Amino acid sequence: MARSVGIKDVALAAAVSVGTVSNVINRPDTVGPDTRARVLSAIERLGYVRSESARQLRAGRSRIMGLLVLDMGNPFFVDVARGAERAAREAGLGVMVCNSAQSPGEEAEYLALFAEQRVRGVLLTPADATGRNIEAFRRHDIPFVLVDRVAEGTTECSVSVDDVAGGALAVRHLLDAGHRSIAYVSGPPGFNQVRDRRTGALAALAGAGLGPDALRELPTERLDVAAGRDAGARLLGLSDRPTAVFCANDLLALGVLQSLFAAGVSVPGDLALVGYDDIEFAAAAAVPLTSVRQPAATMGALAAGLLLEETGTSDVPHEHRRVVLQPELVVRRSSLAAR
Repeated sequence: MARSVGIKDVALAAAVSVGTVSNVINRPDTVGPDTRARVLSAIERLGYVRSESARQLRAGRSRIMGLLVLDMGNPFFVDVARGAERAAREAGLGVMVCNSAQSPGEEAEYLALFAEQRVRGVLLTPADATGRNIEAFRRHDIPFVLVDRVAEGTTECSVSVDDVAGGALAVRHLLDAGHRSIAYVSGPPGFNQVRDRRTGALAALAGAGLGPDALRELPTERLDVAAGRDAGARLLGLSDRPTAVFCANDLLALGVLQSLFAAGVSVPGDLALVGYDDIEFAAAAAVPLTSVRQPAATMGALAAGLLLEETGTSDVPHEHRRVVLQPELVVRRSSLAAR
């Protein structure tokens, strides 16, 4: 394999010092025109390409922002990434997008990679419920902003949606339609979002004079369509089947919908269904899905903006803060049949 051309090769070919080549590349006004032309000719002739990564390491200022999400198979996180990428690009930065696949182990590996690459900062949706990965990452002194998760302390920023309010929106909608027995397909219990949406659901039930027994929880190990199909099968096996289902995200809801459709159960005639996130596929489902909308792209853009402030890329003075956005219920056919 051919050896790459380095700055020393250019200096030798142009009969100048390495420092002069560096000046031509970084501070051309400090070099005389004849010398500058000779160096540029050598660069073109040899095909020299400056190592941007090496330059950034020397300067201690990477032009890369890390983004670590729970599941790039979920369109919600794709939209978060789009919002973050747009904000970063406007500031002259790139985004390295990584997927923890809901695995604390993979999350730890990617955080270590970000530290090795000395990224400018990190946008992170945590997969590790214990917080150990975040605590380990803090030692590297790289700023980070939590996305889709509320920061519990004052040492970092976060951008999230009020998931308690979102859970309440979903269940109040079902209660208003006459449902009094509701299943919650909840996802992994270690995720704050899953717990908060359940808290909101229970609050809505309490507001209607119903106890927690009115909410039948069906936990899943993952937040994807396959887990939703499994939950749907378990739902169909219940002898006292609830009349409505609220799912912790739209992928779970789409999986439940597949199971119900395969079993000949009518949605919403036999069972009403509500999801969460309002991904693009929600409106395009065989039965258009009622969902609690999260402004995903806005979350990504706001989180990137906070990180840009904190790392000095923005002219705006930075203060750590927690931004909490409000969800919105989008009603479609999957929940419209009255009881």
